[in-house]
Amino acid sequence: MPAELLKVSAGTPETALIHYAAEFIKRGLVVGVPTDTFYGLAADPFNLAAVEEIYRVKGRPENRALPILVNSIEQAAILGRDLPLNFLKLAQKFWPGALTIVVEASQSLPLKVTANKGRVALRWPNSAVACAIIEQVGSPITGTSANVSGFPSCSNAQELAKQLGERLPLILDGGDTGGRVSSTIVNLIGGKWKIVREGKVSEQEIQSVLANHHQG
Repeated sequence: MPAELLKVSAGTPETALIHYAAEFIKRGLVVGVPTDTFYGLAADPFNLAAVEEIYRVKGRPENRALPILVNSIEQAAILGRDLPLNFLKLAQKFWPGALTIVVEASQSLPLKVTANKGRVALRWPNSAVACAIIEQVGSPITGTSANVSGFPSCSNAQELAKQLGERLPLILDGGDTGGRVSSTIVNLIGGKWKIVREGKVSEQEIQSVLANHHQG
């Protein structure tokens, strides 16, 4: 069965559609949703069967942690442990936005989600659809890019349906995300930081926020 494709307003998503998508996620299913960078695969990170399903859908090797989308700094703080000061500085400056911050995971997160590494990649997306779904589900969702592992990320629902339409029950079509660049991933360990992937937020921008710290 190909995925059900439903049009959603990217700016003011319809409540009924968000509710509908959230029900899939609560049942442990994986849904394709637009974010502010590319389309993502939204699932419940606390449901191990759902996490397994993401790996199956993507054909993704399990040695990479799944990015988790949140809709507040408080929510991120529950998933991270002993958050360094740098985390708050970056989150306050760049969230909601295209910066993924990797920190120690708290005990509340299943180890499988962290690819057994005990670290979690967190992002608060500047996306009305993603944030509304998090709100409706009542907890963070996964935000890994919606594509087959090794294939390009999708900036519209048609590309996504082509790649993964047969493997997903539902895709919310919010039009083209305009995403040409992924989020930047920064790894924080203690007082040190390191860019893992440069994307929308430049190394210079991060450097200027954390100017009083040396790069590790």
